Amino acid sequence: MTYLSLTLLCHLRFTLRVPRSWCFQKMVFMDLTSLDHLLLVTWKPFPTLRRRAGIRARSQKDTTTLRFTIIYLDFVMARKLYSHNMSLCLNLIIFDYVCDSKVLQRLSCMARRNNLYLVANMPDLQPCPLKTSPTSTCPPDGRWQFNTNVAFRSDGLLVARYHKHNLYFEASCDTPPEPEIITFDTPFAGKFGLFICFDILFHDPTVLLVQRGVRQLIFPTAWMNQLPLLDSIQFQQAFSLGANVTLLAVNIRNDRLIMTGSGIYTPFSATYHHARKGDPEEGRLLVARVPVLEPLEVKQSAAKEVEAGGGESTISVATDSGYCYQDSCDDPPPPSYPTFISSMMYDTFTFVLLNETQGDIKVCNGTFCCRLQYRWLLQDHKELYAFGAFAGTHTVNGRYALQVCAVVRCAGLDRSSCGQEVEEAESKMDFLLEGNFDTKYVYPSILTSRMFLEQPESLEKAADGRLTMKHSNTKGGLVTACLYGRMYHLDNE
Repeated sequence: MTYLSLTLLCHLRFTLRVPRSWCFQKMVFMDLTSLDHLLLVTWKPFPTLRRRAGIRARSQKDTTTLRFTIIYLDFVMARKLYSHNMSLCLNLIIFDYVCDSKVLQRLSCMARRNNLYLVANMPDLQPCPLKTSPTSTCPPDGRWQFNTNVAFRSDGLLVARYHKHNLYFEASCDTPPEPEIITFDTPFAGKFGLFICFDILFHDPTVLLVQRGVRQLIFPTAWMNQLPLLDSIQFQQAFSLGANVTLLAVNIRNDRLIMTGSGIYTPFSATYHHARKGDPEEGRLLVARVPVLEPLEVKQSAAKEVEAGGGESTISVATDSGYCYQDSCDDPPPPSYPTFISSMMYDTFTFVLLNETQGDIKVCNGTFCCRLQYRWLLQDHKELYAFGAFAGTHTVNGRYALQVCAVVRCAGLDRSSCGQEVEEAESKMDFLLEGNFDTKYVYPSILTSRMFLEQPESLEKAADGRLTMKHSNTKGGLVTACLYGRMYHLDNE
């Protein structure tokens, strides 16, 4: 019997370019204590899940020092080599020129013995020239080192290998010559796609997977949280909602680098854990039962875009009559409010302070405009809030074009503190947040006090690019409400 479950491990990371000779040393360190989260996802009731998995995940004891595995790199076979139904659990030495694949073997055996599909992140060493790209130029040391996802079937068969394309401060890693679009099939939920960490912010390969109809995505990461817009769980849920997919995200835990936050997200639900500094170091087992999302109908065009309405979605199409938070859509346009400029996450936002008990505010950054209708349910006068807009190219620690509408709690009572990091809040509001976007790739999020997520009450998208997020009866104090638009086509301009 095949148990309908999938296990995600994020356990092997490396920060130095490993000398060639290390590949041939039989030095293997694979300690599950470095895990932050172990995710088990089931597509039917699975009462013996914890017992059968036989794996207990806990975070490393010393969170002040990175304990990433850097002493061993494995050779991970290309798809055409591992397509012959060979289980690494039963075939340790496959090719004479491959150094002992003990890490792969252990992962294979873990999947086989527990009858689980398993995905892990690990380093991969490939000789030059690459079999998948024989004409590509070799790195100076004559070999390739990739940040890699591997996927194993429940019988231990290696079924997928993905090399990360968008690197983030990874001097030890090489960028593959071309983006890899990697998927694998399961009998319980269809096709899964693979990508890693910083990939989530870029078109290739992430959006390409979605455009090809893949509705289940697997996302190991070492994510450095950055408030108020890009906390780990915040953007994980935002991507799931905006792309209309199920996202299985597993992060590592390192308090010094502000790394934590994993979850199982669908367009309708979120099961997640976000540790805070000082919280117990033990890892968290996340278990969720999720629906199988049908593949979206793919439009046959040069752009290969996804047809609207091709599957279930939390984002509905706005009608011609409009979508209003107020009683009448014929209300006059919002009055002008004094604006100010402040930096948020290294980008120059145009802000308006929210000083009234309720209001209807429009703020523009250049020609890009956002609108907020709000009413305070609970207003702590020791807290200051601002509503901001940004349109431009982010250029710090990465280059990507954005259009963003955001309501944020300021760090202090001075407007110069608006845009700084805040984790807690007491004030609650009902709101409608709207932006006139020049992109259909918009990722909505609501983050409340002490790192809790809330599902938007409704999301509506109009044909003219207007996206509206409505939410009421906020359970926690509002930290951020955001519409994060990605202008992928402008990244290189």
